Amino acid sequence: MNKSYKELDLSNDFMFGKIMQTNPEVCKQLLEMILGRKITRIGVPDDADTLEIQKTIRITDDGKGIRLDVYLEGDDTVYDIEMQTTLNSDLPKRTRYYQGMIDLNLIERGAAYSQLRKSYIIFICLQDPFDRGRCLYTFNNLCLECTDLVLEDGSTKVFLNASGDKNGVPKELATFLEYLSGQPASDPFTKNLDDLVSRAREHNEWEVEFMTLLQIKQQEREAGRAEGRAEGRAEGRAEGHAEGVDRMATLTSILLFNGLIKELERATKDSQYREELFQKYNI
Repeated sequence: MNKSYKELDLSNDFMFGKIMQTNPEVCKQLLEMILGRKITRIGVPDDADTLEIQKTIRITDDGKGIRLDVYLEGDDTVYDIEMQTTLNSDLPKRTRYYQGMIDLNLIERGAAYSQLRKSYIIFICLQDPFDRGRCLYTFNNLCLECTDLVLEDGSTKVFLNASGDKNGVPKELATFLEYLSGQPASDPFTKNLDDLVSRAREHNEWEVEFMTLLQIKQQEREAGRAEGRAEGRAEGRAEGHAEGVDRMATLTSILLFNGLIKELERATKDSQYREELFQKYNI
């Protein structure tokens, strides 16, 4: 059962994204804890660099897109942070797909291969994605024959496991993972996060956004099932659902980015108006 907006905590991807988007210094501090190094700066308003939540990347008009929970560019590095509350066996392949889409997005914007930025794709999980009992897994590309030889392609994948053994990890990171697992806030960083979550629960516009997104997801599921029944075969269900999700995801991203909340609400209820917006934004 879906939680109400007032019940959301930091492990919810919408809440996590909003907190990180509106508090760049908190996002920076979290990244520094996870990566174990200082970050010079991340994107702030009026910079060329950006920090976005639920960023949608589509390389072609008819291609499959991705929605990233928290995406930022800065410090000559690209960071994608994903909040993952359920275990999926496809997480490693998702990182591969996300990496490719992010790189293609940078290349499409005019970068040469040699200018591709370093990238970190970070999944924060409530459960262990590899069943090894660790709370931190960091992956780089290594040579199998010479294990001290790193490919140096600039890409790193990190998985955090909030339920894992905290021995050997910095105390601040361990405390953050305990808080994410439902333990009380117990240091300045987690107490600040807890206060930000409490205040966010009273944010009326965010509540409208959240409820609108829930409604969109429900309608996407219903549209996929309806089209699948009409087609009368499994591939019809899959294709109809994927196309509906992709178009609505793109429209939602555009309207939220421009603060058009009322238009988004109407689009979820009025199919004719929704089609007009699809045409207006060439979706």
